Amino acid sequence: MNIFKPVFVLIIAVFLLVASQSLFTVDERELAIKFRFGEIVGSDFTPGLHFKFPFVNNVEKYPKRILTLSNPQELFLTFEKKNLYVDFFVKWRIVNIDNYYNATRGDELVAKQRLLEQVKDGIRSEFAKRTVPEVVTAERRELMADMMRGVRENAKTLGIEVVDVRVKRIEFSEDVSDSVFRRMRQERARVASELRAEGAEAAEQIRADAERKRTVLLAEAYRDAEITRGSGDAQASEIYAAAYTKNPEFYAFYRSISAYRRSLGSAGDLLVIAPDGEFFRYLNNSTVK
Repeated sequence: MNIFKPVFVLIIAVFLLVASQSLFTVDERELAIKFRFGEIVGSDFTPGLHFKFPFVNNVEKYPKRILTLSNPQELFLTFEKKNLYVDFFVKWRIVNIDNYYNATRGDELVAKQRLLEQVKDGIRSEFAKRTVPEVVTAERRELMADMMRGVRENAKTLGIEVVDVRVKRIEFSEDVSDSVFRRMRQERARVASELRAEGAEAAEQIRADAERKRTVLLAEAYRDAEITRGSGDAQASEIYAAAYTKNPEFYAFYRSISAYRRSLGSAGDLLVIAPDGEFFRYLNNSTVK
């Protein structure tokens, strides 16, 4: 009995070892691929527990989640042969484990290098079709969409899906910076010149309108003054006529007094007139009635 006990324990241990080597689990965040003597014999494993032949099959697992690949600043040429420094990153994941393993032998570093080259080729191709302003502002979204279509198609050969490619930063080289700043200064000078011209035109219109209104106001004021003066003169004539009709002698006396005031109103006035003339009629006491 004591002889069989170690043998039984050994059998149990061997059974457990074989059982542990015959089962494997696949997490929902993983992709698994099964080999038989180095040849792929299975890859479409769902999450859960699976069987393999010990010492015959081996299993390798790869992440199913989205991975990030960053690229430092790199130089790209535009259509005008201008240098731009571009900093970008790529979001990617494994979708076809067979293609991924055949293309990279399961080496993530190799996959990143090959994917990075494909993305850079796509960016380089799209930049070469566009000018600096189109790359930086006007057609940035269209550029990225065109590049993504080509990269996603090429990445299928690696068993990879490119989820997104984002440009973090675009910097100008020194010659491009000088050219851009010079163009910006010229554009601002042009806009300032247009604004000054529009302001001068508006000011001239305002001045012309003000001058026209001034002329109209002066003409209307002169017209009203003449009307008032004419009305006053008419009323004065009526009053004089009425006074003359009632008392011609007093009216003649009043007119003579007015003539004296106008003729002798200043200290320097000098008149040479006969004293018995009509002008001095009312200054002669003998003539006053």
